[in-house]
Order: sequence, then C-alpha cells, then structure tokens
Amino acid sequence: MNRPELLAPAGSPEALVAAVQNGADAVYLAYGDFNARRNAKNFSEAEFAEAVSYCHLRGVLVYLTLNTLVTDRELSAALQTAAFASSCGVDAIIVQDLGLLRGLRQTLPDTPLHASTQMTIHNLPGVQFCANLGLSRVVLSRELSRDAIASLCQHAPVELEVFSHGALCMCYSGQCFFSSLIGERSGNRGLCAQPCRLSYRRSQEERPSYPLSLKDLSLADQLKDLTQLGVSCLKLEGRMKRPEYVAIITKIYADLLRQQRPPTREERRALEAAFSREGFTQGYYENRQDASMFGRRREGEAMPDDLLAEARSSYTQKEPPRIPIRLSFRMQAGVPTLLQAEDASGHCVTAQGPIPEEARNRPLQREQVLTQLQKTGGTVFFCEDMALSLDEGLSLPLSALNALRREVLSGLETLRTQVPPRRTEPYTLPPRLPGHNEPPTLTVSLLRMEQLSDELLCLPISLLYLPLEVLAHNAETIAAYGARHPQVRFGASLPRIVWDHELPQIRDLLNQCRALGIEDALLGNWGLVSLCREEGFRLRGDFGLGICNSASMEALSELGFASATASFELNLAQIRDLSKPIDTEFLAFGRLSMMLTEHCLSPRGLHCQSCSSGCSAPESYLEDRKHEQFPIVPTFGGRSELLNAKTLFLADRSQDYQSLGLWAARLSFTTEDRETCRSVVLRYLGKSEDRPDSLTRGLYYRRAE
Repeated sequence: MNRPELLAPAGSPEALVAAVQNGADAVYLAYGDFNARRNAKNFSEAEFAEAVSYCHLRGVLVYLTLNTLVTDRELSAALQTAAFASSCGVDAIIVQDLGLLRGLRQTLPDTPLHASTQMTIHNLPGVQFCANLGLSRVVLSRELSRDAIASLCQHAPVELEVFSHGALCMCYSGQCFFSSLIGERSGNRGLCAQPCRLSYRRSQEERPSYPLSLKDLSLADQLKDLTQLGVSCLKLEGRMKRPEYVAIITKIYADLLRQQRPPTREERRALEAAFSREGFTQGYYENRQDASMFGRRREGEAMPDDLLAEARSSYTQKEPPRIPIRLSFRMQAGVPTLLQAEDASGHCVTAQGPIPEEARNRPLQREQVLTQLQKTGGTVFFCEDMALSLDEGLSLPLSALNALRREVLSGLETLRTQVPPRRTEPYTLPPRLPGHNEPPTLTVSLLRMEQLSDELLCLPISLLYLPLEVLAHNAETIAAYGARHPQVRFGASLPRIVWDHELPQIRDLLNQCRALGIEDALLGNWGLVSLCREEGFRLRGDFGLGICNSASMEALSELGFASATASFELNLAQIRDLSKPIDTEFLAFGRLSMMLTEHCLSPRGLHCQSCSSGCSAPESYLEDRKHEQFPIVPTFGGRSELLNAKTLFLADRSQDYQSLGLWAARLSFTTEDRETCRSVVLRYLGKSEDRPDSLTRGLYYRRAE
C-alpha cells in the first residue's frame, strides 16, 4: 500500500527550504495576488522559478495556489500567473474559481489542476463534478469524518487530499463572508482578518467567550488509518507560519508516515510547542463536535528557544545528500572510458572519458575508482550502488574520473529539473452579453413556512424560494397556496452542505417537490448539480457558488444553468460589467450569510439534528465587542448559519441597480416575521416608505479586497 504524499506549506523561500529539508514530498506556494494567503511573504517570479528547480532537483513536487475568486479585470493576470508557473514546470495548480478553471483548461491544457478546499467539496457527486471538469485531485472540506473520507476514497475517480495538521476555520471553506462584510477583507480573496478568533457573547449568557475559535487540527495519531483508507495526500496547513514551525511539523509527520507509527510523547510536545490553541482536536475526524474542539491562542505564547534553534538548524546547516543514484563505470583497453549514472526516477546520463593507457608504474586500482566516483559532496546525490568493469594493467588520471563524475551528476541535475513539454494556448474571452434591458423583477426567498402568507403571494413576485425540506414537509399547505395563487412559481432552495449519507434524503425531498409541480432548484454547492439535473429540475445558481466573473457565468451556461446569483462580494459596477449569458439575479435585501458551520451555535451549544423554531428566533445570536448582534439560524443537518447584524437594504437606491442587466433582485428573509416580509416587498415595489432600523449597503458601493 502506497503511503500518502506529505504536502507542506511554503509561505516564503525560507519555509520552502525548511519543508524540503525536513522530508516533504510536495510543497504548496504562491506568488502574485491570487492566493488564499496574500499576507504571507510568498514568492517573486524569480524566486518561484528557482523554488521549482530547487524542489524538482530534490524530488519534491510543487503546487501553485491560485485558489481565490477573481474579477473580470483580474482574470487575465491570473492566467498569466498560471502560464508562468506552468513554464517553470509546476506540478499542479490549485484553483477555486470556476471561471479561472475554465480559462486554465483552455490556455494550459496539459497542466494538472487541483480543486481547492475553497470549492467546498464534501460529497461524492461534488468530487465527480470536479473530475468531469478535468481536475485530477480534490482537496476535501476539513469537516468530514473518518467514515465519510473512507467512503469517498473507495469511490472517488480522482485523488483526494485531506488536511491533517493546522488551523481550522469555523466556517466551511469557501462559504465564509464574515471578514469581508465587517471589514472589507475577503477570505475568498486571500485577506481574511480572522474575526472568528475574537470574543463574542452568546445570547442568554452574561460573559463573552470564544464560540467561533476552534483548536488546531492534528491527525498525527491517525496517519496509519489514513494510509489504509487510501488518501492520496495529507496537507499540513501553515503558509502564514514561520519556517521553524514548518520544519518541526514536516519532520514529525514525515517520520511518522515513513515509520508507520504514532507520535512519541516528545513529538506530541514539540507539535504543541510549535503552535497550538490550547491543544489540538480530532473532533471532525471522530465525528464528535463538542466543546472540546474549541480553544484560543493565549497572549505571549511563543515557541521555546531550544526548539526554535533546533528547527532552524535543520534547514540552515549544510544540506546532506538525499538522492540515491547507481553508478556504472567501464574501463577497457583501447576504448574510451564510460560512466553512467541513474536515479530512481529513471533519469540516466552517460559520459565518455579518455582511452586508458597501459600502466607504466602503478595501474589504476578498484579502490581508487570507488573513492573518486563516490565523492558526490556538494550535490544532492549519493551513490548507493556501483558497478565496475575494469581491465587490469591500465592507467587513467584521477582528474579524468573526477571530470566524468561531475559531468554525469550535472547531467542528472539537468534532467531532474527539466520542464515537461506543455502547450500554452491563447485565451479567448467569452462574448459580453448585457443581459436584460428592463428593470429586474423581484424574487423572494423565505426560511420558514410561518413567513408565507396569502398577502405576500398577492404581490408581483416572479419566483418564491423556500428550503427544500420546508416545501416537502408542508406539501398540502404549499399545494393550497398554489391553488389560490396560480401565478406564483415556487422554487426549492437546497442546502449548501449535504454529506453523502444525507443524499438519499435530499433525493426523496426533491421527488416530493417535483410531485408538487416545483421545477426550479436554487443550488449553492457543486455537489448537488447532477442530482438536481437527474430529477429534472431547472438549475439556478446561488451565492455559495462564488460567481465573480464573466467566465464563470459562461461556464454555468455551458453546465445548463438557467440563472446565476452574482456574488455579494462584488460591487454594483462589477455586477454591471458581468457578461450575462443566462439570467442573473443579485441579493437586494436581507441579513447576508456570514458563516456556515458544522456546529450548532445555539445558546445550548448542542449539535442537534432537528432544531426547534426557537433556534431561529432573533434572540438567538452572538454579540461582538461593539454590541452588534449576529443572528443564528439552523440549516439542514443540524448545522448553523451566522447572519449579518445589519440588514442589507437597497430599496431607496433602486435606480442604482435597475440598469445593470439583471433578471431579478432577490429579497432574502431569514429572521423577519410574516408582516415584515410583506411590507419589505411593498417597499421594493415603491408602495411603502419603511426601512430597517439597522441597515447596510453591503459591499455594493465598496470593494472587498
């Protein structure tokens, strides 16, 4: 059984050396502005090219992180970044953005691509979706349990990568908007300000705590299990960490994988001393979400000086030879001498030397040949095996042996760092389609059945979304409403997180909705595309897909989507400039989603499977240091969604979005009661003057960096 690849972080050239010298099989790194750790030191172009050569010489793979959402104006630069990386021989590019992925497949058809964890892939249909797009590896969501990973490994058509050590986000990666909405620093664009690490007061509690700060992950005890499951790659997190941290965790994990054993007490202490938040957690892996998963970094905590010095010495001292080679030397009378060198990857170099002469005094001895040819110091190579074929009585200068050795080793270096032949094709921009000329219609999304009313349905609403499970569980009531208001079209909004064991339930709910005559499905995750298509639904893309550029819009059109929701991290000008090959809607009202988490955030702190309506009441919230209250609502599967403290409101700015080419402006109701839902729709129809007490314009007049 092959052991998993060990993938280490390289946030700087120093961290890269630390990772390689301590046993990493691969490293992931970035240069430019299109990666999820833009605040790391990262690499210049020259440093990146040198890094790829340095790693390949030592048998280490290099992955470029290009894993952020990009706008139309940034897409060309992101593709140029990727093209340069490919020309350097990078082994794969890690991506999140669907439009960027589409551009990469067009311009760099031979360069392997990996799906970032930012794509929120957590079920088998999601993995298959990525495989169909040409991705060769999927980085799974961190929240998956051991059993979920095992099932995916058994059935996945591509390689699977699993996080094994480092920081855990409270929110599913790719679904967090907390930092951008409160600080204009987007985690989806590489500048997360980590508001989850701050203190908050739960509703019904007097003192603040740290309900969003998870301990770091450590699966050091699970490496044998992960190997047996068939995981292709184990990722160590930490591109923002110092090189000494990278050195420590890489060495320990490399030793554990190679020796297939659990960590010693000393290794556990070293991992914790390198960096931890009150210890580590395996809660997700063990399917045990409880209070033990939470912790924070105490002020003044630092790596001990002796551990720091030991870690630094591991990559700053003279590098020992690490690449084994086999040498074959032939010296026969009357023919040129030959030396051949071959490494384990099959690279082979042959050098020809002078014709040996008959020895006048002392012939060349076997021991002399061995001694000279094994002098590989100053290179990455060491001779693990040598074959000699020597005629007796011949003489050859030792300098000739040295020259042969230098020539074959130099040749091996050239072969090992050679860039593979790859095509680079021109990028063709999709045609810009302006969309609708008339002002957008209104769509409405509700969270609870109690928000629905005949008075609401009498208003001109083009499409009314309700959660899939709400529609199915209230079939008779929905049918009655539909009979009284035949002009209203209902749509099903699907959960953004659905694990494999929950898919049969989703399929059953979809069937119940189809029986009601519902044809539209609002999707916020790639893992439900095939299921909804199979069940005959019209596909509509939600904000969870992260649609930020025209290429993504074109890709959705090619996938058969009828509409897309523009990311609310775009401003109005960027939404205007999007090509609109399909209907485009945007969120014009509501408490925007800030976090979607596997944990139940209710005041009870329970991971319940069926939340009561009390969980979604306004009094269930987290309060920050400025006394802003962020409501908590339950989602499918006992998960929680944290909403913005302020309500997005644009009714008094309708002139600003009516000419953007949009199909619809969506009014999203979450904590609002029935009467508020109706009055807000009237306000957007220009028949009321109501407005929220605490409102925001979102990012539509700003810009999320």
